[in-house]
Amino acid sequence: MIIHAIFFYLFAGITVASAVMVIAARNPVHSVLFLILAFVNAAGLFVLLGAEFLAMILIVVYVGAVAVLFLFVVMMLDVDFAELRQGFLNYLPVGALVGAVLLAELLVVVGAWAIGPDVAHAITAPIPPPSAINNTQALGLVLYTRYVYFFQAAGVILLVAMIGAIVLTLHHKPNVRRQNIAEQVARRRTSAIEVVKVKSGQGLS
Repeated sequence: MIIHAIFFYLFAGITVASAVMVIAARNPVHSVLFLILAFVNAAGLFVLLGAEFLAMILIVVYVGAVAVLFLFVVMMLDVDFAELRQGFLNYLPVGALVGAVLLAELLVVVGAWAIGPDVAHAITAPIPPPSAINNTQALGLVLYTRYVYFFQAAGVILLVAMIGAIVLTLHHKPNVRRQNIAEQVARRRTSAIEVVKVKSGQGLS
């Protein structure tokens, strides 16, 4: 138990420190690197809790895809963050309002947990004991049987969100010549080439 406590405080301390540095770092690239460090230590906490599937999902999805993609986007776009910070005071009232709403929601959640501490244990779909199946199989049994329609609905929502993001960010420039596959496939020899007979001693006008 002492070893588990040591690793818990180690992972938890690094996670909290990394989360603070994500906000405090001035360089956005450093913020993304601290975010990756926070994700890795959070995965270590999931392993200590026995949720190895969630730990691997956190590493593969968030660290391997989201965080690295965000890092490449920040490095490639070369955004002028000094110019973006100039309008910080204009959005401060809206940010303060959103922060107050989130703080109120957190207080409500903490108050509900203090009033009913057994609510978290009242699950509707009982999971078999760990001796029967492992954590990944138990999660799959619950996710793909009782909550399969919610799982598919979440997939459809993410697909629509991805298509919407592509449509909103796709801009066609009028002066750029684009490829038309239908015209290329349908063209004939007469429309593809032009034979010009040039007399001897004369050039093309």
